[in-house]
Parts: sequence; structure tokens; C-alpha cells
Amino acid sequence: MSVVIGWDIGGVHLKAARAEGGRVTKVVQYASSLRSGTERLLQAFAEAKKDLGRADRHLVTMTGELADTFSSRTEGVAHLADLAARELGSAVMYAGPAGYINPEDAREHYADIASANWHACAALIARRCSHALLIDLGSTTTDIVPVLQGKIAARGYADAQRLAAGELVYTGMVRGFVMATADRSPFRGAWTPLVNENFATMADVYRILGTLPPDVDLMPTADGRAKTIGASRARLARMLGSDASDADDQTWTLVARWFAEAQTRAIWDAASLVLSAGTLPSTTTIVAAGIGRDLVDEIARRLNCVCIGFDELCDVTPEARTAACRCAPAVALAVLASS
Repeated sequence: MSVVIGWDIGGVHLKAARAEGGRVTKVVQYASSLRSGTERLLQAFAEAKKDLGRADRHLVTMTGELADTFSSRTEGVAHLADLAARELGSAVMYAGPAGYINPEDAREHYADIASANWHACAALIARRCSHALLIDLGSTTTDIVPVLQGKIAARGYADAQRLAAGELVYTGMVRGFVMATADRSPFRGAWTPLVNENFATMADVYRILGTLPPDVDLMPTADGRAKTIGASRARLARMLGSDASDADDQTWTLVARWFAEAQTRAIWDAASLVLSAGTLPSTTTIVAAGIGRDLVDEIARRLNCVCIGFDELCDVTPEARTAACRCAPAVALAVLASS
């Protein structure tokens, strides 16, 4: 039985999925911030190899080349490809329409490899659905990708193109900055402009609301303090130039709801822009992926579309289903290489 492991090297997480004979049996994720170098990523690779075991093939995609550890995307792609090759012994890089590239050729094909993890998800969906709209809401970004007549119908490929097309939105359920989600908030009967400092993240918002999925917030908080509702209120209050003691808990919950709705609207707007091209039928199915599956369900409801989970398109063991939906690019690579 062939064993394939798909790897997704992000700027703050390493994700990996093991497929045995095409069936996804285990999916893992580790905090591995690249901002201060690659030491933590090396540790994450060691942990993942121990947890996942041997494999016949390793396929790698990435977004980590954007980390400011690297002077350019070209350098980032080449460095991460070399690192993956050393750690895995034998690996190939996913390069979207260009196929699979050997690590030693990664620099030459950096534009195809850079941030191509969304394409792996869409490629798998295109094999399973004639028409669909992928919405992958993760910790940092949201991918919105149309599939038409069994083919990827994205207008953009590189990040800059996808940002312009509304197919990439820099907002996520954990690391999204509150100050990037809205520029003001209703507070005690007035519109209050926000402090332009990274005092709080969207993880604080969803923690206050009690809707932050368990085990998804792997990064330190903005102030390095506790991941409690009280500490999140304090961080959110600071965004409004206030202390948590300046209002009651109900008021801060209302503020949190405001920011959650602002994020929902931003993703809804982008999805509406993509759908406004008119290429997808009105009955398009939305395929939800990422840690924001429940929020994608709500966006699908607003768009009057049926919503299914990415994991429903794969053969996945029951215990791995939630993780498979959250780590869709790694899963997509493992499944694509097994078929």
C-alpha cells in the first residue's frame, strides 16, 4: 500500500497529512513561526515525522516564502525547498499548473511554487465537483476560488493577482488584526476610531464570543498574556483606547460581535465579487475549509448556496475529519498524489 504525506509550510504553521492507499489517516499541525528564523520549523518537522511515520512519497506546498525572514519570495521558496528536501530525504514541490518540481529546481520555478497551496485544494475539488466555490478560512487568510466545469477558474494565480481579484483576503480567525478588520467600533453610543496598534487579534474576538474552535490558537497573544476571556476583553478594550473596566462584560461582547460581523462582511463581499463574474451557476456549492468552517456555513447561507466540508470530498478516517478540513492543502496533496 502506497503511503503519501502532503506538507504545507506556512509562515506560522506546519501542516501535514498522511494518506494510505488514498485514504487520509492522520493530519497534524504545529506552530512554527518563521519570523525569527527556521529553528522552530526544523523542530516541527522532527515532531511531524515522529507522529506520521515513514512514507513512500512527500509532496510539499508553501506560503512561508512570504515571511520576512527571507529577503524575497525567490529566496524563501529556494530556502524552504532545500530545507524540506533535507528533512524529508526525498520530496517534490507543488507548482500548480507546472506540476511537481524537484527541490534543486525550485528557485527557477519560484513563481509557480510560491503560495500555491490554494491551487492544490482547488485541483482536488475540480476532480470531485463540476461547479463549486472554495472558501478556505484559516488563521491568517481566506482563499476564495471558483471551479467551473471541472476546472479551476481563478482569475489570479500569484498573491498580488488574487488580492486584486478578491480571491485572496488577508483576514483570518486567529491572526487577523482587529485594526485591519475595521477602522472604528460602536462603543457607548458613539463611533470610536481604533488605535492603530496590534493590541488584539480576531482570536480575542471569537474567544469573547465563545466561538473560537478548540486547539486552533497556537500562537502567542498580542501582549503575551493569557488566553482567557478576561485577558481578551482587556486586549480588545485597548484597541478602543480603553480598559476592560470602562464597560461591563455585555458591552465588550457587543463590541466583539461588531468585529466578527465586520470580518464576515469582508469575506462575503469578496465572495460576492468572485460570484459577480457570472460564470458560476446560482446553485453553486460552496466547499468550506479551514478553521472557520462554521463562519463559511453562515456566508453560504447569506449567499443562498449549499455548503459542504472539504473533508466530505475525501476518503478520511472519522477521527481525522476535523483536522482534514482545517488543513486542506496538505490533505489535497496527499490525496492527489495517491490517485
